Amino acid sequence: MPDQEPIVVVEDDDGMRRAFERVLNAAGFHALVFASAEALLQSSAADSAACLVLDIHLPGLSGFELRRELARLGAGQPPVIFITGQDEPSARDQAEALRAAAYLPKPFAGRTLVDAVTRAVGGTA
Repeated sequence: MPDQEPIVVVEDDDGMRRAFERVLNAAGFHALVFASAEALLQSSAADSAACLVLDIHLPGLSGFELRRELARLGAGQPPVIFITGQDEPSARDQAEALRAAAYLPKPFAGRTLVDAVTRAVGGTA
C-alpha cells in the first residue's frame, strides 16, 4: 500500500489538477492539490508531503522557484516530480540540478504519474 503521507500536486490547469487528484487517489495515495505555488505556500501541506508534483510553468512562482522557496523555508526535502507542457532542454537541466525524482513532459498517461510517484516514495512500480 502506498505511503499515506500526502502527495502534493501544484498544477494551475483545473482539468489536469482534478485528473491528477483522481488518478493518485485511485492508486491509493492521498493527493492534496493546489492551483498555485502561492496557495501551497499559504498552507502547511509541504511540511508533511511524501512527494511533490510541481508544474514548472505556473503563474506567479514557477515550479522551480517553488522548490527553492520550500527548501529555503525548511519545509523538508521530499522527492519532487516536475511536470511540464513545454519540454525544453534547459528545463530538463534545471530539474536535474534540483535533483528531481522524475521529469514528465505532458501529455503523459496516468499510469506514468503513478509509477513515478511510487518510485519517488520508495515503492516499486
